[in-house]
Amino acid sequence: MSTVVARTRDELAVAREKLHGTVAVVMTMGALHEGHAELVRRARERADSVIVTIFLNPLQFGPNEDLAKYPRTFEADLELCEREEADLIFAPSPDVVYPNGDPGIRMSAGLLGAKLEGASRAGHFDGVLTVVAKMFHLTRPQLAFFGQKDAQQLLLIRRMARDLDFDCEIVAVPTVRESDGLALSSRNRYLSALDRESALALSKALHAGHDARTRGSAAVRRAARDVLVAEPLVLVDYLVLVDPETLDDVPEWYQGEAVLLVAARVGTTRLIDNRPLWIGGSL
Repeated sequence: MSTVVARTRDELAVAREKLHGTVAVVMTMGALHEGHAELVRRARERADSVIVTIFLNPLQFGPNEDLAKYPRTFEADLELCEREEADLIFAPSPDVVYPNGDPGIRMSAGLLGAKLEGASRAGHFDGVLTVVAKMFHLTRPQLAFFGQKDAQQLLLIRRMARDLDFDCEIVAVPTVRESDGLALSSRNRYLSALDRESALALSKALHAGHDARTRGSAAVRRAARDVLVAEPLVLVDYLVLVDPETLDDVPEWYQGEAVLLVAARVGTTRLIDNRPLWIGGSL
């Protein structure tokens, strides 16, 4: 099939009216990989029509994050979307999404947005939620698919949709990994061969923590930390075991659902990963 590309609001409106049935959206910043392809496939399974947005959102980049260096691979992205049978790509420029320049009114991620990723990337999640809200309004989907790799982002989008009554179901898709366990990310292309080998410590740490889940939260943290400490080229930003709804650290006596999250710098590249688990159980 031929995927329609819309660049402007008017083009999007015309193309959106031609879509039929249940409409799903997959929101991306481009530089698509097999993780994004899986999102489109899951959307294709549940929806009659699938929209992929490709927009490099300047609001979610901080002053020390180089927006100019983010990979732009539109032709390859288009090929992936056509292969996965997306019906429509909305690929606007910043002046289309923000016609009056940087918006004076933005979404606020609140206290949840100031934790973990938000602690080192001030304002990041405000920028994410602002563009996600705008894309919801522009594309008008019934379903929206997001990857679990960005666990905090997924939680905040779900909370925004619930708290502000967006009429859209937020669907989580499990993290897609390379055969050796490395979580797929557009940032992986920045890793040297040596860095990539070292980066495997993140998924290995999560696996070790998961294996220790029946022995309690302290054992989970210790097992994951031991793997990361043994890899000298990995500079850990945080390794936390938290409640999946509040992102608060779970106590030593805790039993139940939790998420083990890690963020680390490998060479010049900052990577994140996570794994849900059940403390004291088998999940």
